[in-house]
Amino acid sequence: MTITANAPTHEPLTVTLGSSGVTPEDVVAVARHGAKVAISQDALDAVAKVRAHIDGLAHSEVPAYGISTGFGALANRHIPNELRTQLQKSLIRSHAAGMGPAVEREVVRGIMFLRAKTLASGRTGVRPVVLQTMVDILNAGITPVVREFGSLGCSGDLAPLSHCALVLMGEGEAAGPDGKLYGGNNGGRGEPPVAELLAAHGIEPVTLAEKEGLALVNGTEGMLGMLLMAIADIRQLLTTADITAALSVEALLGTDQVFLPELHAALRPHPGQAASADNMLRVLSSSPIVASHRINDTKVQDAYSLRCAPQVAGAVRDTVDHAALVASRELAAAIDNPVVLPDGRVSSNGNFHGAPVAYVLDFLAIAVADLSSIAERRTDRMLDPARSHGLPAFLAADPGVDSGLMIAQYTQAGLVSDNKRLAVPASVDSIPSSAMQEDHVSMGWHAARKLRRAAENLRRVLAIELVTSARALDIRTQLSGGDLTPGPAGTAVIAALRGVVDGPGADRFLSPELEAADRLVASGAVRAAAESAVGNLA
Repeated sequence: MTITANAPTHEPLTVTLGSSGVTPEDVVAVARHGAKVAISQDALDAVAKVRAHIDGLAHSEVPAYGISTGFGALANRHIPNELRTQLQKSLIRSHAAGMGPAVEREVVRGIMFLRAKTLASGRTGVRPVVLQTMVDILNAGITPVVREFGSLGCSGDLAPLSHCALVLMGEGEAAGPDGKLYGGNNGGRGEPPVAELLAAHGIEPVTLAEKEGLALVNGTEGMLGMLLMAIADIRQLLTTADITAALSVEALLGTDQVFLPELHAALRPHPGQAASADNMLRVLSSSPIVASHRINDTKVQDAYSLRCAPQVAGAVRDTVDHAALVASRELAAAIDNPVVLPDGRVSSNGNFHGAPVAYVLDFLAIAVADLSSIAERRTDRMLDPARSHGLPAFLAADPGVDSGLMIAQYTQAGLVSDNKRLAVPASVDSIPSSAMQEDHVSMGWHAARKLRRAAENLRRVLAIELVTSARALDIRTQLSGGDLTPGPAGTAVIAALRGVVDGPGADRFLSPELEAADRLVASGAVRAAAESAVGNLA
């Protein structure tokens, strides 16, 4: 699969499903940025060739799972020809049993695109029209309504994928490109039927044939799509975390000498640690504040939250790299049950089990929680006059009259506490289902859902550290009469922040400022500002 080169940034890219594979960037482009999807003729030909083989099995006297039999614990029943269309409809309708709030649009688009990728592999046995219809729905901007609860991560993300498949049939619930809801008449809401939405975009509902119901729902696309987007988000936040940590070190009169390269790559060769230490050293380069206390500093060592920042952030980097490796393997997979092998055999298997993805989703949640925790400790230190080396209590303009950033740290602590709860792994849980046929499940969907929340919490934690360190550095500059200023990187970052958040002063409504800082972090502007002064950061 390729992304059209040199496409203007204001127009959607085009991603082509073919034989060249799928990249994480492709998934993010379709899920988040509205990239269009095309299907190569080679892929359509391969899908048609395998479908001809499935048609032969459908008319055979030998039972084939999911083609001429029931599903799961009901697989022992042979289904006669005249009931097989109904079998596929019943499968999708019954499995679309999710409840709770609708999940995010980008998650649903990621699910559909990844399932289309699997269908295009030619290993699932669907007709070309099924693949084409799924792509047409994506390109029309139609988003099936997928509910929060329903998936156990085995057999794959059954309920979420079934809610998507129902829309291919002209049923279920969906939102149009304008956000208007269709379907859901059984709930008494009275929206127009989904078939009407499809018709408005020239899309004809699909009547599923043998095997196609299973092919649409038996995969790990939900948890994988959320993993890929979380990896992209966390990678961006990791660089920002190094920047905010460096600004905190600068504000707390910490040393930059613990970030020297000879203390990292040569002595403890974890690549993530070396990358984070290098980032911090560069952000602190040419800092008059750091230089002012480099000689005859009375502190023997900085606190762990300063001195060990690269060790913690670096370990998170290495964890993300491991998760990306697992995601790349899953991205190269063609998961279905049964699956059509290259030699034509149709084989039952257990590849839909989400354990490989679930484990790294949980591992990332643990790492994210710890990174948010160490950032909060630095914030707390800057607000405490007993530990901040000359800064006013809570960085308030008039401590006692003003409370400064006291409650911002409370908010940060609440976010960190939430992340600690979200770090409890979902993948160690298993509730047997399907009359004990599916007696061990991965809970990968739930691992993915909590990781998304944890990553958002981390972003907010870093935004609060940014606001705090910037205020602390401004106060340092004021207290020195302008002699002690942050380095070029810190100066650039603070300037970017000051475009949306005012500097030190009397207490004011703080929540909008923290939200503005959060948006700045999310946009990548913090990283861009630092890089404008010191070049590209890892």
